[in-house]
Amino acid sequence: MAQRQKNTDSQPESDQISLHATFDCLPAFIQTADPDGNYYYFNQQWIDYTGRRLAELMGTGWVSAIHPDDIAEVAEDWNHAVSTGTPVYHESRVRRFDGEYRWFLHRVVPILDQSEKIVRWCGSSIDIEERKQAEQRVIESEKDFRRSIDTITAHIFTLTPDGEVDFCNLRALEYSGTTLEDFREWRWTRTDFIHLDDVPRMLDTLREAIPSKEPFDSEVRVRRSDGQYRWFTIGFAPLLDESGEVVRWCGAAIDIDDKKRAEANIRRNEEEMRQVIDLIPQQVFVLSPDGHVVYCNRVMLEYTGLTLEESLSEELPKLIFHPDEAENMVEERKRKIDLGEPFEIEARIRQHDGEYYWFLIRLNPLRDEKGRIIHWYGTRTNIEERKQAEEAIQMENIVLREEIDKTSMFEEIIGTSPAIKTVLRSVSKVAPTDSTVLIMGETGTGKELIARAIHKRSKRRDRAFVSVNCAAIPESLIASELFGHEKGAFTGAIGRRLGRFELANRGTIFLDEVGELPLEAQGVLLRVLQEKEFERVGGTHPIPADVRVVAATNRDLEAEMAEGTFRSDLYYRLNVFPIELPPLRDRKEDIPLLLEYFIDRFATMAGRRMRGPDQKTLRLFESYPWQGNIRELQNVVQRSLIVCETENFTVDESWLATETKTQFQDKGGSLTDRLANQEKEMIEAALAECGGRVSGHSGAATKLGLPVSTLESKIRSLKINKHQYKASAH
Repeated sequence: MAQRQKNTDSQPESDQISLHATFDCLPAFIQTADPDGNYYYFNQQWIDYTGRRLAELMGTGWVSAIHPDDIAEVAEDWNHAVSTGTPVYHESRVRRFDGEYRWFLHRVVPILDQSEKIVRWCGSSIDIEERKQAEQRVIESEKDFRRSIDTITAHIFTLTPDGEVDFCNLRALEYSGTTLEDFREWRWTRTDFIHLDDVPRMLDTLREAIPSKEPFDSEVRVRRSDGQYRWFTIGFAPLLDESGEVVRWCGAAIDIDDKKRAEANIRRNEEEMRQVIDLIPQQVFVLSPDGHVVYCNRVMLEYTGLTLEESLSEELPKLIFHPDEAENMVEERKRKIDLGEPFEIEARIRQHDGEYYWFLIRLNPLRDEKGRIIHWYGTRTNIEERKQAEEAIQMENIVLREEIDKTSMFEEIIGTSPAIKTVLRSVSKVAPTDSTVLIMGETGTGKELIARAIHKRSKRRDRAFVSVNCAAIPESLIASELFGHEKGAFTGAIGRRLGRFELANRGTIFLDEVGELPLEAQGVLLRVLQEKEFERVGGTHPIPADVRVVAATNRDLEAEMAEGTFRSDLYYRLNVFPIELPPLRDRKEDIPLLLEYFIDRFATMAGRRMRGPDQKTLRLFESYPWQGNIRELQNVVQRSLIVCETENFTVDESWLATETKTQFQDKGGSLTDRLANQEKEMIEAALAECGGRVSGHSGAATKLGLPVSTLESKIRSLKINKHQYKASAH
């Protein structure tokens, strides 16, 4: 503010001299100038500092003491002040007497008279060199700090107290390809930095965090200069003053895109693995180190009918284990988990329908690099059939078989008819010998029972009785099944295997459906019967065959010999002692005994009491033709016991209706026979067209769209002589 002076011109000169003397004593730099800006006085401090005389400084001479780089700016400020009459404040470097420059702060104000005219200019200068050096150090320190911030791999930001960006480091600018001004104008609502889908979440985070003055963070996708978005985690913390108010928010954004992708891959791999485990047809589960369920696959959930939440409950043992075993199961499992070693236990587990089935539970621990258990991985395998088999064997060992002796009983062969008595007499005669026996009869007449009776009454009864169904073995495996194979004999032969003849050594082998054997296998069997020895497939050493052979068939082997489908030399080797089993329709007088026997047998197995049939039911059974023979009768009795709701045995008459069967027979045979005849005609036509060839591109199997083994089986079962078509082809 300008100073006013009254009666300046009348002020005594002695007072001015006294004032100048006072200025000379002050520890400050004082100078005065006339209204036009020409300096005419500098106090002694100025003269001592510059090392110049007053005359050298007066007027505009003082400019020579100013640093050359500062002269222009100082002159401009001073001229502007003189022309406008306003005070001037500026900084410049002033040369000391020894040539060193130091910074000074200059303040010059006008002195006004009563008419508001400038009568002089009065100024002071203060040495601010130390302050300037301190400021420079701060500036340099700030530059160093900024350089450090710019080299940090993270993106560094600061926000104003209300959350607006006021600074970001070089790394953030280079990443985004923008300027600091762009960031300052951002206002968080523009979507050219943060992905559109992530902006609302980031704004919500800011709105909650800023009033609370608490640190906050968020994961968002940030756009790169090339337009690609990458995931970042952005975290901010408040910088507070002494009163607890936010001065600014300091934050960092760290690129986590690779981590996000890795996590996504892990989740995807985990999901794929979970899907694979869910598709495994076995119950799989995972336990925590202390034994609590943390995961169950879909098969396990479907079996129990529980939800995943129910399966993870601590109440799971009570929900799935049999009540008689639940408590002991939990204690046993805990004890073995505490041991930390793989283990297995058996338990009954409840199915979704309420039924309990036996399972084998296996558990293995997964350990980390320090040997600590991370999880237990477990599987459950249904062993109900094995358990039932074990129980059946146990019952057979505990309970003696009852010797049923009703009128005429031979093993489990029941009947008193002349036909069955003839068969039993033949069995009694041939059993003690080692003669080969050929049992002939329709399906279901009990050929295997006769074979077992022969074995039990022979001197080989303490040895094995091995039964082989020749019709059930694929043609390519017949030799291996009967005589075994050596390791590597063919693809899949990973070890030596004993054949049925070897297993029956010094015992009896029963060749059921022997008429189904292909000609090649018939030749090998003939050699065994003739020479009493055989070789494993792939073997080179003969093995003695001390085996009694009992064969059975429901075919007319003599007719097949005529057609060339069964070797005559083998037939005569097997037909040493023939036994013909009568069909049930030829021994109807045995039906009451058989019916009573089966009712008693199946009722006992079911734990029921059942009375015998009434006369009406008995007549119905006796009038039925029983094309399936004893096996069909047995099945009808068992089915009747299942549906029968009283203690009186009854049968659904529709099961034994004969009208339909008679109609088909009147029209040229049963439906089964007519279908068989039609199938036979189709196969014969194909064989004729292919010249008797079965396999290959031009064979009958390809033409009919059937596997070769299936067609060969049908040719044998339908008694087709394929060789005759080979002859006609020539």
